[in-house]
Amino acid sequence: MALSDAEVEKQINHMKKFIKQEAHEKADEIMIKAEEEFNIEKGRLLQNEKRKVSNYFERREKQLELQKKIQHSNLLNQARLAVLKSRDDHIKRVLEEASTRLSEVTRDSAHYQQMLRDLVAQGLFQLLEEEVTVRCRQEDVGLVKNVAGDAIRSYEQATKKTCKVLIDTTHLPAECSGGVELFVRAGKIKCTNTLESRLELMGTQVQSHILPFLVYLL
Repeated sequence: MALSDAEVEKQINHMKKFIKQEAHEKADEIMIKAEEEFNIEKGRLLQNEKRKVSNYFERREKQLELQKKIQHSNLLNQARLAVLKSRDDHIKRVLEEASTRLSEVTRDSAHYQQMLRDLVAQGLFQLLEEEVTVRCRQEDVGLVKNVAGDAIRSYEQATKKTCKVLIDTTHLPAECSGGVELFVRAGKIKCTNTLESRLELMGTQVQSHILPFLVYLL
């Protein structure tokens, strides 16, 4: 049975409506999927950028911390050098002042004579020889002769060894403040116990004791 024109037109409109509805649904589905993919990609890119920014600031923070440590180390080293220089300058001034006053030591004859005895005895203990030659200033020859016996007795009592002391015919230079030099084996081995050498030794000992303490403080 043939359809009338109105029925054909109705079916065609129905098919158009169906196709249009399906097209809208398909378009909506595509839009939803596209938006989901867009949001996923946007999230991925945003996360990557956040990670880049975070890594940048983390590296920058580490660089600043390293610079801070370097600067602190430099300042600490500068402070140490300043303290050490101040210490050296102070010790140098003290030693220079002490050096200018060495001649005062010999003014007290009794005290200086006792000092000579101790310096000679100390030299004997260091050399540990049977025959030792002592050199002193020309004006101290008499004093050294007076104390040589006591120095020898101290040495022999402590070591149970005998020792002979000779007074050298040459003398310490005139600029020497005092003290003695002891030598054996034609001068090949010598012990210097002048006042200048003792002062220098004292300065070295002061520096060696103060330096570790300063380093510990810093």
